[in-house]
Amino acid sequence: MATGILFILSGPSGVGKGTVLAELFNEFSGVNYSVSATTRKPREGEVNGQDYFFVDEQEFARMLANDEFIESAKVHNNYYGTPKKYVDDCLKNNKDIILEIDIQGAELVRAKYPEAVYIFIVPPSFNELENRLNKRGSEDKKTRRLRLKNARTEMKEIVNYDYIVVNDNLQYTVDKIKNIILKEQELKGD
Repeated sequence: MATGILFILSGPSGVGKGTVLAELFNEFSGVNYSVSATTRKPREGEVNGQDYFFVDEQEFARMLANDEFIESAKVHNNYYGTPKKYVDDCLKNNKDIILEIDIQGAELVRAKYPEAVYIFIVPPSFNELENRLNKRGSEDKKTRRLRLKNARTEMKEIVNYDYIVVNDNLQYTVDKIKNIILKEQELKGD
């Protein structure tokens, strides 16, 4: 029985994963997106159920206790989790799906879905990453420092990914990820 391809998109905070995926979905419909749950507060313009399922810690704990996540982690003092049912339904119905998750989450997914395709987005430099976090303006100085410190550690995980994409130009990055998806779909024989 044919199954879909699971794509994992990871990279340090502030590298532009959300921006890249938004642009990818504006021009490409060859893959589905899995919406994660989080306890973090919505940023300006984010929509519940579209960008994330924004839940409080009590609801997150309930979902966790009911084994409703493929993976979950505490990142930058917030909880994140990937709802299991939607991902498994897509894969069973031969639909490809992409998850935008942090490095911790990718490790947990790798144990359950070793056949997934892992894509790591990196910044052109740490100075540029710091500039992007500052421009985003959604965190205080202490949180930005924590994210930068974590990014240095997260970059060491690059060896565990199938593809590395430098996000120094949005359109180039989107095209590169689209080409990776198309290549993997062709290899699979879709």
